[in-house]
Amino acid sequence: MIMEIKIVGPGCKNCQKLKENVETAVSELGMTPTITKVEDMAEIVKAGVMKTPGLIIDDKLVVSGRVAKPKEIKQLLQEV
Repeated sequence: MIMEIKIVGPGCKNCQKLKENVETAVSELGMTPTITKVEDMAEIVKAGVMKTPGLIIDDKLVVSGRVAKPKEIKQLLQEV
């Protein structure tokens, strides 16, 4: 099964940084998940993200309202 990661937010600077950090983390772990950006406000609310940026791994919201560092993202990915 391929892991699915979603970066949730309107496309702001913090959202871009979170996407970069996710890409760094998965690269360091040698993973090849599907990474998508969710920028539509209706989808953001539907995902349960009240503060952006948000990080969703396999439909589970794991980070909201801040930019997680690659080290933290790697830990989250290994827990899934």
